[in-house]
Amino acid sequence: MAKDKAAKSKAKAPAVIAAPHSPPPTVAPRSPDEMMEAGKALRDKVPRSSHGVWKKPANRADPIAQIQASDPERLPELLPVRYGRMLVSPFTFYRGAAGVMAADLSTTPATGIRVQACGDCHLLNFGGFATPERNIIFDINDFDETLPAPWEWDVKRLAASFVLAARANGLSDNDGRDAAIGATRSYRERLDEYAQMSPLEVWYSRIHMDDFLSLLKDPARRKMAEKRIKKAEDSPGSELDFPKLAGMVGGQVHIRDAPPLIFHPEIARQPDFMDTLEIMIARYRESLPEDRQALLDRYRLVDAAIKVVGIGSVGRRCWIGLFMSAANDPLFLQFKEARASVLEPYAGASVYPNHGQRVVMGQRLMQPASDLFLGWFDAIEGRQLYVRQLRDAKIKPAIETFNAEDLLVYGEACGWALARSHAKAGDAWTISGYLGGGDQFDDAMGSFALAYADQAEADHGALKRAVRAGKVTVMQEA
Repeated sequence: MAKDKAAKSKAKAPAVIAAPHSPPPTVAPRSPDEMMEAGKALRDKVPRSSHGVWKKPANRADPIAQIQASDPERLPELLPVRYGRMLVSPFTFYRGAAGVMAADLSTTPATGIRVQACGDCHLLNFGGFATPERNIIFDINDFDETLPAPWEWDVKRLAASFVLAARANGLSDNDGRDAAIGATRSYRERLDEYAQMSPLEVWYSRIHMDDFLSLLKDPARRKMAEKRIKKAEDSPGSELDFPKLAGMVGGQVHIRDAPPLIFHPEIARQPDFMDTLEIMIARYRESLPEDRQALLDRYRLVDAAIKVVGIGSVGRRCWIGLFMSAANDPLFLQFKEARASVLEPYAGASVYPNHGQRVVMGQRLMQPASDLFLGWFDAIEGRQLYVRQLRDAKIKPAIETFNAEDLLVYGEACGWALARSHAKAGDAWTISGYLGGGDQFDDAMGSFALAYADQAEADHGALKRAVRAGKVTVMQEA
């Protein structure tokens, strides 16, 4: 595993703390108390206050050039959609610029302790979803960039996203900073709780929706949240999506075209298209456990189309497949192209030969429960994809409606979920020992979040200038 460039001049992780996926340590493991002390000792080499500083490196690459570097890998007709979405605000720019921040984070202080990192840990990549047991839980729900990496990178990306979200909502910087600090404090305190648990207790732990609701102090807000949770519980994703996305065309069920966001590309009109899809479905099936294979076999594929999703993923080959059971019950699966994580140039290459497998394995490591249909395959043309349900009782936070109190509460939930993920797939003891019981790191994250939000705004300004100069073409959606 390549060493973290950001940690070359910093303290190295204690020798017994293995990075995710690395071979077992060859020395006797230390006790939790010893690991906590090892973490505490790292404060002398990497002061907690040092994380609060962001200063643009003199040799920092042009952010627009960095973003455009991936354009050749994407569908060219969708690039204006991608840049149009990033142009909306500094916050939407930030969401689409994970690679830019990965490069920046590699220049910031790091303790050398690695976890299975989300890699794109902003506040909109959290939310509610159903477990296979049909319970609604709150957790991270996007893992396209997951990779073993410094734990600080996830926390810093999350913290800065709260300041940008606050500014997008017309809230003050104090409100944004408070939410960033609240998220970090929650991460620190919850991580300490997980450090006191046994590995099995951490593995089984999850944030139920009742836990999330307990954070809401406003009765009106809690009632609204309860209604959304109830609606999600009562509405399976595919059944809810079917009338919106599909209908009868020429006597057969097909996905409706709604270009440029949903469409059948030219390849879908080829006579052997469905035969090709069946080959890829067979490959995907092999990545599933046998019981999930039996479940998938109860459905037949009837159509597939490109569906544009998110911001950073726009232009990637993101397909939706419509499957029907013998009784015509619908199932929508999403087939999403996976490329190398934006963290790889700075944290080392993935150990997996297929980036879809990298995403799936990282998701299984970090989440308490994952999608029934989560799997991966190699497409015939050499692309790598992973598969999941398009939606399964997913609850997306309505961030644009949040006031300062909502943002603060939501920050507590996100920090909690991130702590649980890092504890499950990383080293809670050493990180917790480093963070300690004081607020030094929390305050540092508040300062970093403000400074990096300013950087994201400056980069967004660079995109606006590139658009005005005709260097970037955008499509503005209604």
